[in-house]
Amino acid sequence: MSTQYPFQPDYAFPPGDTLLETLETLGLTQKELAARMGRPLKTINQIIKGTAQIMPETALQLEKVTGVPAAFWINAESNYRQHLARLKDEKQQVKDVGWLSRFSYKKMADLHLVPLLKEKVERVGQLLRYFAVATPKQWESTYGDLCGAARESADLKTDLGDFSAWLRAGEVLAQKCECTPYNKEVFSANLVEIRALTAQSPAKVWPQVRQFCAEAGVALVLVPELPKTHVYGFTRWLTPEKALIQLSLRYKTDDLLWFTFFHEAAHILLHGKRDVFVETRGVTNPKEKEANEWAADFLISPQDWRGFLASSSASVSEDDIRAFAQKQGIAPSIVLGRLQHHEKRVPPSRFNELKHKVEIAWKGLEL
Repeated sequence: MSTQYPFQPDYAFPPGDTLLETLETLGLTQKELAARMGRPLKTINQIIKGTAQIMPETALQLEKVTGVPAAFWINAESNYRQHLARLKDEKQQVKDVGWLSRFSYKKMADLHLVPLLKEKVERVGQLLRYFAVATPKQWESTYGDLCGAARESADLKTDLGDFSAWLRAGEVLAQKCECTPYNKEVFSANLVEIRALTAQSPAKVWPQVRQFCAEAGVALVLVPELPKTHVYGFTRWLTPEKALIQLSLRYKTDDLLWFTFFHEAAHILLHGKRDVFVETRGVTNPKEKEANEWAADFLISPQDWRGFLASSSASVSEDDIRAFAQKQGIAPSIVLGRLQHHEKRVPPSRFNELKHKVEIAWKGLEL
């Protein structure tokens, strides 16, 4: 991601320098200027030294006495004060360089989340802009509670830095995603349509899946994982009318991608708008188990599944899986994945040709 910022010079002259030159050109002394403006000499001297600011009223008086427009003096003062503030901010960023150790900045740049900058101080400023916060302290307070709740819900063992960077990428993409206000009935109906799309390659149907979600008030985004985050999915409400499902690209095959998607959809349908959910391995949270059960039953009805298991021999064949999946109108990989991971009826090494490799392109912070 290439981000352009306006040129910021590392110097600025106090407007008092220009005022002093103007007085010399006009042949006026500071004392004479003070008298003509009706201001104390001390005030004029402070303006020239830069210790006192030129206020709008003062600028209008200078315009009348010197002939230089008030707008010039106001802009010169504003630019100078902004320069001083920027210098102060840069000094603080030098002190905040240690904050960078919380992030895998190079990997973030590789994923086009931030530009690749060499100077550490510049990286600090870029990260603050990325997170839309003023200081690392505000980053901690803004993302600390969110990440803390997420880690607690999934017993997630990861540092706040990369995890928050991954979450922020999802926020940015979700902000760009135009969604209608959330409608539970529309979302439920559209999930049925999405279920039917699972029989196709994820890369082919993903734009349709995303559109079905947006029509129901759900922003669906994919963000590759950052080092040590180990996250498969994340769900929360951005506003009372807009939910977010954020998936990583950890999935090698479509069965995991689809199951995680429907698992996260279950959180939106079943659980509260204040809840935050992170999908990782080995989750024991009761609501996560409930979402797992909902996703499994939505993809394959319990009655049909029991019938399939009862009618199948101890050694399920590839033809059995294909036939049942076709009858259900879903991807064979979903059936296979359940047989491999839940039922343990098929070894993990068998029939994997039934699975689609997930090859959804990552475009950086663009939809």
